[in-house]
Amino acid sequence: MPILSRESSKDCASGDALPKLPLPSLSDTLATYLRCMKHLLTEEQFNQTQNLVKQFGAPGGVGELLQNKLVEKREKKANWVYDYWLNDMYLKNRLALPVNSSPAMVFPQQNFKAPIDSLRFAAHLISGVLEYKALLDAHALPVDYARGQLSGTPLCMEQYYHLFTSYRLPGPDKDTLVAQKSNVMPEPEHIIVACKNQFFVLDVVINFRRLNERDLLTQLEKITKMAGSEDEPVPPIGLLTSDGRTEWAQARSVLMKESTNRDSLDMIERCICLVCLDEPNGTEQSDATRAAMMLHGGGPGMNGGNRWYDKPMQFILGADGCCGVVCEHSAFEGIVLVQCTEYLLKYMTGSPSKLVRAASVSELSAPRRLRWKCSPEIQKLITSSADKLQRLVNNLDMNVYKFSDYGKDFIKKQKMSPDAYIQVGLQLAYYRCHGRPVSTYESASTRRFQKGRVDNIRSATPEALAFVRAMTDKKLNLSDMEKMEMLRCAINAQTKYTVLAITGMAIDNHLLGLREMASEMKIEKPAIFTDKAYLISNHFILSTSQVPTTVEMFCCYGPVVPNGYGACYNPQSDHIIFSVSSFLESLETSSAEFVKCLVQGLLDMKDLCNKCNSVSNLVEGGKNPSAEIKMQTEIENKSSQKISESNTKQQRNPQVMVKSTKLTFPEE
Repeated sequence: MPILSRESSKDCASGDALPKLPLPSLSDTLATYLRCMKHLLTEEQFNQTQNLVKQFGAPGGVGELLQNKLVEKREKKANWVYDYWLNDMYLKNRLALPVNSSPAMVFPQQNFKAPIDSLRFAAHLISGVLEYKALLDAHALPVDYARGQLSGTPLCMEQYYHLFTSYRLPGPDKDTLVAQKSNVMPEPEHIIVACKNQFFVLDVVINFRRLNERDLLTQLEKITKMAGSEDEPVPPIGLLTSDGRTEWAQARSVLMKESTNRDSLDMIERCICLVCLDEPNGTEQSDATRAAMMLHGGGPGMNGGNRWYDKPMQFILGADGCCGVVCEHSAFEGIVLVQCTEYLLKYMTGSPSKLVRAASVSELSAPRRLRWKCSPEIQKLITSSADKLQRLVNNLDMNVYKFSDYGKDFIKKQKMSPDAYIQVGLQLAYYRCHGRPVSTYESASTRRFQKGRVDNIRSATPEALAFVRAMTDKKLNLSDMEKMEMLRCAINAQTKYTVLAITGMAIDNHLLGLREMASEMKIEKPAIFTDKAYLISNHFILSTSQVPTTVEMFCCYGPVVPNGYGACYNPQSDHIIFSVSSFLESLETSSAEFVKCLVQGLLDMKDLCNKCNSVSNLVEGGKNPSAEIKMQTEIENKSSQKISESNTKQQRNPQVMVKSTKLTFPEE
């Protein structure tokens, strides 16, 4: 996770001072692709894939042609894969944003004793948002520097400038990420407050002066009174934004026929952010419940219509203390969301004397309620959107678990990377649950480069498979020292691939670029991209992300395929928070069962480390070191043989396939 330095982010905002994203060689990517997929395919599937890869990479072949075109593209563009990646990952994806795409940060449970308490919290939060936006406007935000693998590198800051100035506009086939960068139009100076499914314009700058917290609180009180005094039932227009992207684009076109609706849409689309004042959801406030509420609002019967999912930042403030933020993910990665929300929470817990206040603005006019003209056609579309959101709510299986037996401190004492260790633990958990390895996504930041976003760390390595088989297959009859050797091999393999990904040398973005370049050149899609192996490789049944925080909160998101898991984790010194999601409609998955296997696996890994450390300590203490050396030699020979036998046997096990949906969720 990046840390902050003291220099200005102005030079790194656009990434001009950073190098361009490299382009891996075609031969390296194809070789790595085969290695990543061999143990996930049957022998027959792999042989076919190997032949297709050989044809694609042949001298003078189509792969070489496409590679040369990418070389030319890299010369002309700041980031050769950025547009391809953004379209493929987000803008062309037609799934609804809630659960499928938009992640959430869940704040600590708040103890609001009276309604005014939640409004004070909201006013304080809005004041913090305006402080943070002022830093961004002045390009005064400190530059992020990489930490962990290859630490010390400055990172591209461009994503931060999308937090409060962008909007995802729905389209019939592809969305558009709209950036509010205009010298003609004024900067947005209003926030949209959602309350009881109604939307209000809260001007935060009046007569060139920013409202202070007292004035913000006054305006929020007015909004809650106005929302509660509406005589006629208000259509929950926000539900339309929770629908599939094509359906929402069509509904928006119908809305745009009326000038009243056009004005309301314009005010929402140009606002700084949304603040959603939620009604109590009436359920037990467990971590899992609060996570689900952040992701979907509880559906149309609760707060599901009190949202506008196209805006990058929606701050959710429940009267029952259920608070957090849900973000539209195409504009920025998880680390940007974390840094922003950490700033806000620290701001809110800081000394009031340190907070900058503007002088009070007298005679504040009431905030404006946005009006809508809803034809019978719109009413019908809202009903349809409500039904689909409720199905999504009913389908989500969320499990948030605080693993308290140990945290990253113990892992570091083993001289292992905490992230790599947890990733191997996730592989073990899935294998224990389902008895097979699957294509896995772990996001890796490429912000070391201009306009860098993410690439994929393929965590389902052959070495991880060898380890999880060693831990689950008693027939292999391996000693603890052999298993420990396999664990270290798995972690080393994971770490090496991580370095490949963060230095721009992983395979997923490269293969995407080759595929999209063929489409751009109107060449028939090469067979390597219609091959079953390629479909398997991009059907990420396990979608994972490390989202560490320095304040008390956690991140959550949904699975990216119908039969998959979303697994987000937040490693702390003495514990790890896991947010695991799946879909109840899938007969293959169970979040509770996955968490159970994950906990057991992490405990087994700790026991293994402790046992092997005890043996090592005996050796270091001078107790028969020659026997230990002999044992290690036997281990290396025996484990190498068994790894080979294990992988050969695995190739004969077919990969289960379910119809693939598009990948929607990477993280840092």
